[in-house]
Amino acid sequence: MSKIICVVEDSKPVKRDLLYGHGVSFWIETLAGNLLFDTGPKAELLSHNLNVLNLDIQSIDALALSHSHYDHTGGLAAVLPQRKPGPVYALPDIFTKRYSFKEGDYQSIGLSAADETLLRQSNLVLQEEPVQIFPGLWTSGLIKNRPEPMGSSSHHYIFRDQNWVHDPYLDDMSLVLETQPGLVLICGCCHAGLLNTMLHVQSHFEKPIHTVIGGTHLVSSDDEQLGHVLKVLDERYPKLTYYLNHCTGAKAITRLGKTFGERVHPFQAGQILEFDNLSA
Repeated sequence: MSKIICVVEDSKPVKRDLLYGHGVSFWIETLAGNLLFDTGPKAELLSHNLNVLNLDIQSIDALALSHSHYDHTGGLAAVLPQRKPGPVYALPDIFTKRYSFKEGDYQSIGLSAADETLLRQSNLVLQEEPVQIFPGLWTSGLIKNRPEPMGSSSHHYIFRDQNWVHDPYLDDMSLVLETQPGLVLICGCCHAGLLNTMLHVQSHFEKPIHTVIGGTHLVSSDDEQLGHVLKVLDERYPKLTYYLNHCTGAKAITRLGKTFGERVHPFQAGQILEFDNLSA
């Protein structure tokens, strides 16, 4: 049995003593070890919720980062100096500096200088190809082929070749858990695009996706784009189950619920999902 526990998320938690904030973090428990996927926006928030949930930082065997935005990496200081040495999985582009253009200025929204230092001093595993973390738990690797809409925001930029350009999100990755019913796709923000990520995962693993968990960055989709995503999901993945949060957005979750009914659920801090292992 594998467990996925939502540690940090945007909405009001199911347990009143848990804190919430804009960001996400998941504790993934497998027979071979425990992984923390993303760290939320602040070290204090992550530490508090881990304590409330009785999840010991010293029990973290590996860490994975979906991308470099602060709301997924801001809690690194709560984990990296405290935990036992272990690998940290990310894509090679994780250290590209990222910005949001707001109020006439480019504001940093990526790794802080302190968090970047901590991360560079860790046991980094930076691979564009999918990597097995534990038996049955993988990184997605870089989603290279992106024919479908991306989970992008128009105000996200990087500085490249002396120019400001829209962020191509080459640091964005998800996780894949192999279970008895099929693949479980675990997303941080899915900036590469939900449909693109799903195509990539099914192509690489050659198995059907059973469940999608986490942030899917549909919050920036207009009505036409969201309608297209829903249509494709309905046609290609008619039995998919969703546990959504963070940057999926309330409007998208509502429309997904109206379209797919009881297959759509929130995934708030404190909730636990369990899946039968592939080899069980």
